[in-house]
Amino acid sequence: MRVLLVRPRPDRRSINLQRFMICEPLELETVAAKLAAEGHQVRLVDLLVDRHGLRAFLRRERYDLIAFTGYINHVQVIKRLARLVKRLTPGTWTAVGGVHAEVVPADFADAAIDYVIWANGVATMAALADCDSPAAAMGLPGVWAPDKPRPALEPLSGVLPDRRITAAYRDHYNYIYHDHCATLKTSFGCPFTCRFCFCAQVCPYSERDLAEVMEEIELIEEDNIFIVDDNFLSRPWRLREFCRQLDIRGIRKHFIAFGRADYIVKHPEDIRLLAAHGFDAFFVGLESFRAGDLSDYEKRTSVGQNLAAVRVLEGAGVQCYAGLITGPDWTRTDFDNLVSHLNQFDHPAVNIQPITPMPGTPLYDDMTISLNLDRERAERWDMAHLAFTPVAMSARAYYWNLLRAYWRTSAGATQRRYLRSRYGRRVYRRVRRGALGITLQYLALVVRP
Repeated sequence: MRVLLVRPRPDRRSINLQRFMICEPLELETVAAKLAAEGHQVRLVDLLVDRHGLRAFLRRERYDLIAFTGYINHVQVIKRLARLVKRLTPGTWTAVGGVHAEVVPADFADAAIDYVIWANGVATMAALADCDSPAAAMGLPGVWAPDKPRPALEPLSGVLPDRRITAAYRDHYNYIYHDHCATLKTSFGCPFTCRFCFCAQVCPYSERDLAEVMEEIELIEEDNIFIVDDNFLSRPWRLREFCRQLDIRGIRKHFIAFGRADYIVKHPEDIRLLAAHGFDAFFVGLESFRAGDLSDYEKRTSVGQNLAAVRVLEGAGVQCYAGLITGPDWTRTDFDNLVSHLNQFDHPAVNIQPITPMPGTPLYDDMTISLNLDRERAERWDMAHLAFTPVAMSARAYYWNLLRAYWRTSAGATQRRYLRSRYGRRVYRRVRRGALGITLQYLALVVRP
């Protein structure tokens, strides 16, 4: 088959961190490697950075199968693109996969989308490309249909992503302050079950063989690697073996990863070891400085651990990217207290989001009655727009306080000077452009929520 893999650009009305970061489409690169190994002709188009729209690719070449990937805020975008495919090349099969399709496949039910991949994405895509009829394709266990039983999920192994297929785009891939940044997974899923988190709903937790991980790292040309495990800080022995393997193979890279505050506090020696092996930053879901919120979210951490974790990272010379969640009942005082907490740290870098219970999570089921964001407005399910009516202030005031919290912490004058000195003016200008773009979007919401 001739297969086109497509990563779409989100709706322009979405507020998203792609103004700060564009990670490589790792899931599509992995699918591309599997399809090519099976003898299919594969092309990948990344509409986040490609100057041409999908229409240009459809006019240039005819494909047998076009597959999209995306999150919840891509739902309507992908449906529009699939309709374009059907209009211009009616005989082409269309498919959609990715984490949202796996957890809430019914959201992609549309006459223009032939197949929704909801389990074992890489293997299912390869099996789909081998099918010779729609009936055979719909019979695949990993292709969703209403009332169809979900198949057993199988760990992915033995398939390394084909990064050559994104060669034309790689100069654009970065993560916040880290330019030319590749993406890597060493595990799938998360062993924790925070009630608001989508990660635990995708698949059971499993770890890749470290020898295979090291083989992949050796093939990565970029100096910066963003490890996108839902929680890289899993077990001490595995982290120490990871570092030992880096030493044995003489690998010198810079890493960014996700980790939990409780692990950081319990194992400061591991953080120092990782820092000595190139770990420059950790994204830590602090979530809140209100103890009640942490309990409601079943985060299983404390405010004291959050504060101590940031101190451990700072002591090791590791940047902490802090994730914070604000709730419906937040007052101006709560936002002021958040700013005060964050400004205790040397270099606060934060992502502050209003709580958005994602469909498919336990928190969504509990909060459905209080949510007021129409599911059809997929572009607003970006964890930046309000999905609820604030209790203590108007929506306009809430957006203003979110914006104010950013500009008094991550975007404050002290932090801006630090960014210029540590990462250079070129990176600083890129991040500043992204911050200004999001600022304008929030100001528009202050005027008209």
